[in-house]
Amino acid sequence: MLRKEMIALMFDHLDGRVKKGDLNLALDSFIAVSREQLEKGKPVTLTGFGTFSIGNRKARPGRNPKTGESCHIPERKVISFKASKIISDLVN
Repeated sequence: MLRKEMIALMFDHLDGRVKKGDLNLALDSFIAVSREQLEKGKPVTLTGFGTFSIGNRKARPGRNPKTGESCHIPERKVISFKASKIISDLVN
């Protein structure tokens, strides 16, 4: 789903009680606050939806698929999402 589609669906869900511009601003604010919290290493939990969190992927040996040459893949941080039970049940 694209951002524009998300705003349109939110507008429809709220029966037009909120301006699309305000919804856009709210979504921008949510994204900015979520980025800040994840950057600090804090999880972002939306009850009934899921949790975004930061984890570490350990360093490991790898292989260049083109040449077959082995290489070292360094440790790095990754963002993960764990869906809530409600969302998981809806999907399954």
